[in-house]
Amino acid sequence: MSALRVGVVGVGAMGMGVAKALVAKGFTVCARDVVAAREEEALAAGAQPLSGDVDILVSLVVDAAQTRAVVEEHGGRAPAFMMCSTIAPPDAERFAAALHACDVAMLDAPISGGPARAHAGTLSMMASGSDAAFERCQPAIDAIAAKCFRMGSKPGDGSRMKVVNNMMAASNIAAACEAMAMASKLGIDMERAMAVVNASSGASWMFADRMPRALAGDYAPTAAARVLLKDVGLFVDVARSLGLTAPMAEQAQAVFRDACERGFAEEDDAALLKRYAAEWGVKLP
Repeated sequence: MSALRVGVVGVGAMGMGVAKALVAKGFTVCARDVVAAREEEALAAGAQPLSGDVDILVSLVVDAAQTRAVVEEHGGRAPAFMMCSTIAPPDAERFAAALHACDVAMLDAPISGGPARAHAGTLSMMASGSDAAFERCQPAIDAIAAKCFRMGSKPGDGSRMKVVNNMMAASNIAAACEAMAMASKLGIDMERAMAVVNASSGASWMFADRMPRALAGDYAPTAAARVLLKDVGLFVDVARSLGLTAPMAEQAQAVFRDACERGFAEEDDAALLKRYAAEWGVKLP
């Protein structure tokens, strides 16, 4: 059992898993979410409402605007602030500076692995910050991450690595959905095609994680299509800030944008398969 109080702001797909993992490992968890039903689920799982001070505050909201709101409303509640969202690196740097001015150590600590690994406490984390920030956050890191990659001492570097990772994730699922739709268009059974890919050189973590649920017709979001659109857009923005073109990321961004405009924004990112089915006239399982 741990005597530490950990605040978790944002108990959506990933945050809920993190909150439950912390509860299971004996932390006193104080949860907050703008969606009442999510907060109620966290409380039912053993969390408390977020009130008063905590030892570590973990932010798991969607974007920079929501992170800013968390920093402004709750940043002073704890001496350590773990920023686990996927945001632009300059935003991570600005939030770290604002918190430092209030004597709060921020760890720029994006996470990856999906809701199941969040619940199991086996996420991967790419983190950057001062030694003091790592030391203060270490108990929470140990509870939620199987691997924590220290990206350096400068907040922003964790977010830079996450932008790189998520570009690959977005491009991967876009390519996977296009390939599977083509398999169906060519008359290949999609379940059989999936089995072949998983045993062959086209296999990937994203494919193995997303495609079985998509072929079962389960598009409940583990990561919503609009979130991956935001994430790959961050990579495009970073490339442009450096005067570079990013053709792979830009193509994935275009496909995700089209899927969102077709009405799949709130579905799982594997709903890109529906986008191809609609455009190509493919019948899905």
